[in-house]
Amino acid sequence: MNIQFLILVFLITFLQCKADKVLDNEHDINKQTIPLGGNAWTTNGASIKEEGLVNWNSDLTVCRTYFKVGQKGSLKLSVLMNPKGNKSKINISILGKNIEFMAEGDYEKEFYVGEWDLPQAGYVSVDIKGMTKTNANFGTISSLVVSGTSVTSELTFVKNNEGNYFYWGRRGPSVHLRYPTDGLENIEWFYNEVTIPKGNDVIGSYFMANGFGEGYFGMQVNSETERRILFSVWSPFTTDNPAAIPQDQKILLLKKGNGVYTGEFGNEGSGGQSYLKYNWKAGNTYQFLLQGKPTTDGYTIYTAYFFAPEENQWRLIASFNRPKTSTYLKSLYSFLENFVPETGNQERLGNFDNQWVYTSKNGWAELNQITLTADNTARKGYRVDYDGGMKNGQFYLRNCGFFNDNTTLNQKFVRPLKGKTPSIDFSKLP
Repeated sequence: MNIQFLILVFLITFLQCKADKVLDNEHDINKQTIPLGGNAWTTNGASIKEEGLVNWNSDLTVCRTYFKVGQKGSLKLSVLMNPKGNKSKINISILGKNIEFMAEGDYEKEFYVGEWDLPQAGYVSVDIKGMTKTNANFGTISSLVVSGTSVTSELTFVKNNEGNYFYWGRRGPSVHLRYPTDGLENIEWFYNEVTIPKGNDVIGSYFMANGFGEGYFGMQVNSETERRILFSVWSPFTTDNPAAIPQDQKILLLKKGNGVYTGEFGNEGSGGQSYLKYNWKAGNTYQFLLQGKPTTDGYTIYTAYFFAPEENQWRLIASFNRPKTSTYLKSLYSFLENFVPETGNQERLGNFDNQWVYTSKNGWAELNQITLTADNTARKGYRVDYDGGMKNGQFYLRNCGFFNDNTTLNQKFVRPLKGKTPSIDFSKLP
């Protein structure tokens, strides 16, 4: 084998590698990789899994990936794609500008797409659509690679799946209103009113009205046809598996309302759960009333009531006995979360108003202050589409949808006092 032949083989291999790989000078040195597994959604087929865009066989499918740039400027983009032995024409669209490229091969390669000008800082959506293919499937895409003058260290996206953050990131950030109760002793009752503006009742939303140190109580959108009033109490035994709770630390059901399901829950702590399937309506205001009172034998009884204007009556959800607990209500809060990752790209908002607590010593006291907080998805900076505070004399929470006008966390807000004391005869509650 002569030296000329070896040189020829080397040159052919080198040129093939160059053809398969993005040239180093296509991207700037500040390039970053955005995994689709935690930052993308699809419509009209295909799926987003940990490995990225899969099961992609329809030219009607659109895969949309989100990230947030810290400044205006250029955006250079490539995709990490495995065509799976296919020859596919792919369209990439950003801000109405479309660029097509051909993808061919049977292993993952980086395909350079092109460059866009971004006129301002903020969230960017990248739409991927298959145009033509020679086999049944377009292939798979694991990541986008971006660089350019718009890309800085402040680029915002779900970085990796450590701690299952592809799942949590696609669910979106959860936001909370925390009500200070300093100076109020032995709070037995907590009252709140919730209104969901029309169009904000997105599937997967949990508008939690009456949260406390040992549980939570609010309303959900579970599907196109089902909505729930949900009340849960955590066991004092820390586990995500309800079957692991010792018998003396299980939440005990004392009573429940008509049509209410009761059982156990797990995965995010464990304990007793109850819910009423109720077709609540966006635009209507619902009232939530929670009681927490210790007994003399080392338990605390938590009881939840729900008032709907459609029925004009208080309905019992459930009453639970929590062992190894002796406390009145404490750590009061409300929250908004999305529990369906597939709707984590859709914005939703809830209004929370006219909060009161009742103590046996001083009667009713109005709560008109909150501190805005959020979960780890927000605090890590993986998602910053969160918002909350006070507008139009009410507290509110907003999340998901990749909006840019977010609110700085840990701020305090004060709403005007309403003086609208709840009119409740506790002795007549069911």
